[in-house]
This record gives sequence, structure tokens and C-alpha cells, in this order.
Amino acid sequence: MALITTGKSFIRDLEKSGALALYMPLEGGFEGRYQRRLRAAGYTTFNLTARGLGDPAAYLTRVHGVRPPHLGKKEIRVYYLPPVINYQLEQLPSKSKGLVLWMIEGSILSRDEVEYLSSLPQQEPRVKVALEMGGDRSFRWSSLKEVLLAAS
Repeated sequence: MALITTGKSFIRDLEKSGALALYMPLEGGFEGRYQRRLRAAGYTTFNLTARGLGDPAAYLTRVHGVRPPHLGKKEIRVYYLPPVINYQLEQLPSKSKGLVLWMIEGSILSRDEVEYLSSLPQQEPRVKVALEMGGDRSFRWSSLKEVLLAAS
């Protein structure tokens, strides 16, 4: 890998495919560099973890209920939260190219959840998905659809 990378090929591949599977060294540092390059290219990034996500379709695009632990004999309440992606898209600056949903720990997601995330950019063209799928010796990426085809 070159000492200084511009990230242009990463951004070009993200724009072309809409959803990328990312593999990077486990010691970290690469995600911040590429997120900084995305922001410099005009995108807004939103970091999210796959742990505890539940149903991605409901969490990301619909109003969904959340029940915090009731801790004893208190009544069980449901709090309704707005959809994450729709809220973030409403808050985008006018000159932003779009929203990049950067999700860590994507290896714990089921095949159906990964398929939904790969189809999300077709449903909402302003949204791109970068899903961290595991570790590798160097930072590399491939289309999320290619990863799904290889896994089947």
C-alpha cells in the first residue's frame, strides 16, 4: 500500500456499487482515514454498530419501538424513535453528495440483513453503505453483492 492514498478508487467504487464490504487491519486507523476522505469528497458519514441492531429495515427506515429494561415491577413502556436514515437525510447540508452509513461488526449480521443493506442504495439513492466485514492484512474492499454471491 502506498504511504499516501487519495481514496479516489474507494470513493469511485462506493459510488458505482452503492454498498461495499470492507476488510481492514484489526489494529485500526484505516477507517478514520477513509471516512475523512469521504467527508472531503462531499459525503456525510454516520457511524453505527451492527450489534443490537435488531431488524435493519425497521431501525433504519421506519418508526420503531424500543423497550428499555423495566428493572423490576415498573410498567413496561415502549418509546418510539424516528427512522435513522430518514432523519439523517433531512439534516444533510444542501451541498452534500449523500449519506454514507458506515457500519462496524458486520460479520455478525445474517445473510438476509446483509442482502437488505446491499439493496438499500437502490431504494434510497442518496444513501451508500460501507460494511466492515472482518480483518485483513491491508485495507481492501469489494462490492457487497459480490461477497453475497461468493458466500452462496
